[in-house]
Amino acid sequence: QVQLVESGGGLVQPGASLRLSCVFSESILNFYRMGWYRQAPGKQRELVANISSGIERDNFADSVKGRFTISTDSAKNTMYLQMNHLRPEAPVTYYCHAVHTTWGVPGYWGQGTQVTVSS
Repeated sequence: QVQLVESGGGLVQPGASLRLSCVFSESILNFYRMGWYRQAPGKQRELVANISSGIERDNFADSVKGRFTISTDSAKNTMYLQMNHLRPEAPVTYYCHAVHTTWGVPGYWGQGTQVTVSS
């Protein structure tokens, strides 16, 4: 069973940076699409950014373009979300998601890590 484990969330001030990590239980090379989503209480889960193998370009929500970057480290089987210039917001849970090359959709979800941006 594939497991994704997020970490790196916390409470930060507006304008600060934070890096989220998602560790995969098997080789990250076995997945063809990976991404980060976030969900605020009472709202739907929404895409923040995703990355695909092959020729597809990385995809970012308009609200984070220019501030967030997504990357992977295959040696560590880890995906990152670097978040810069964070804006004030209530606690939001960030989830990593990945689609396995063999098993396909709906893919796998991590348990989430909470981020709060507040002064």
